[in-house]
Amino acid sequence: MNGGPDGPRSPGDPWGGVRPFSIKTKLGALVVVSVLITTGLSVIAVHTKTELRFITVFSMIATLLITQFVAHSLTSPLDEMNAVARSISHGDYTRRVRENRRDELGDLAQTINVMADELEAQDRQRKELVANVSHELRTPIAGLRAVLENVVDGIAEADTETMRTALKQTERLGRLVETLLDLSRLDNGVVPLRKRRFEVWPYLSGVLKEANMVASARAGMASGSGSHTRTDVHLHLDVSPPELTAHADPERIHQVVANLIDNAVKHSPPHGRVTVKARRGPTPESLELEVLDEGPGIPRSEWRRVFERFNRGAVRRPHGPGSDGGTGLGLAIARWAVDLHGGRIGVAESDRGCRILVTLPGEPSVAS
Repeated sequence: MNGGPDGPRSPGDPWGGVRPFSIKTKLGALVVVSVLITTGLSVIAVHTKTELRFITVFSMIATLLITQFVAHSLTSPLDEMNAVARSISHGDYTRRVRENRRDELGDLAQTINVMADELEAQDRQRKELVANVSHELRTPIAGLRAVLENVVDGIAEADTETMRTALKQTERLGRLVETLLDLSRLDNGVVPLRKRRFEVWPYLSGVLKEANMVASARAGMASGSGSHTRTDVHLHLDVSPPELTAHADPERIHQVVANLIDNAVKHSPPHGRVTVKARRGPTPESLELEVLDEGPGIPRSEWRRVFERFNRGAVRRPHGPGSDGGTGLGLAIARWAVDLHGGRIGVAESDRGCRILVTLPGEPSVAS
């Protein structure tokens, strides 16, 4: 919001510090009008030789009428705000306060409406979270139950293949619960950061090798756990300069890079290529990471929503062969891990596919 002639406006002061009809102005005008009425009637009384008691009564009546009018204009919106606040306290986030005033009460009405919007959004996200978690947990539990019921009823034998199927569902359930716990710890701020200086090339090289090893190990089982099982996608590492170093928590950055690679691989075409780039940031020991794929990309309208929990995107057929789309938690965890470092993560412009850009601040500068 742009400021007026008196400077920029703050969020809590939409009139830029100048309220043409502020409460102070109204109260001051009330005092001035009352004094003018009393003075005017006194002058009239002197010139017309009217008794002072009549002038006093008329002055009191006029002053009370004006005061009542001003008081009503001040208390009426407060009653409305009180009613809206009471509704919000009972869980009704749909009511709003009318914002038709240009004074401090108008600012308060705007603040209450913003608070109601945020509470309504949080309540909606909470309901969606419960529904999505229930759905995600129900799928592996139903699969595991079906396998065990078949074994108990004698329909299937407890052979290696049957037990492997049950193990796949158990692993998927365990990974989902572990992911939810990680996200809960990140939300509550109980995950400490253990920052240290490390060399980027060998570190990222190890992350990519681990991703390939995990994919190869799971490819035969095709567990559909949310971690990619594709071995046809080529992972490429590009670090410049080769001796690049960074200052961050390696374990948390591992979560970021692994989840971004996992997401990129899922959306890659057959025999596609995923590139992980690392460059020096603008400050000492800072780092800029890019993960690029050759998939269908993300529509600009979805750029902000892709990092929300359980959001799987709105792209048609977004997932490559051998992928079930995952749980929609990987990018949310990546965002929170980056936020813990005070960094930034987002979708960037790309000629082809999707390009995720991560900026880590590195080692804080020491003030001289």
